[in-house]
Amino acid sequence: MTDDVADGDWYETTFDPGPNQPNVDITETVAELKGVQSDELSPLYDAIDHVVDNIFSEPPDPDANVEVSFSYEGFRITISQDGDARFRPEE
Repeated sequence: MTDDVADGDWYETTFDPGPNQPNVDITETVAELKGVQSDELSPLYDAIDHVVDNIFSEPPDPDANVEVSFSYEGFRITISQDGDARFRPEE
């Protein structure tokens, strides 16, 4: 996983786009950004079901350039099928 702080409040990282539990990666990243343990957060499944898992386990054609945006634990999160992820605190 690579990461850096982008313009303003955005936090950007890249997840391995393979089917290796992207929900866990997202939850752990949000926990780090909030300064809490991941088990203190609500289950990501409650926010977005298996949508993120499906992007990585059964990815659409690369030409589709799929991105999914959703809110979770006070962050607006955008994940693309190539593994790029952006996290922005919601106001």
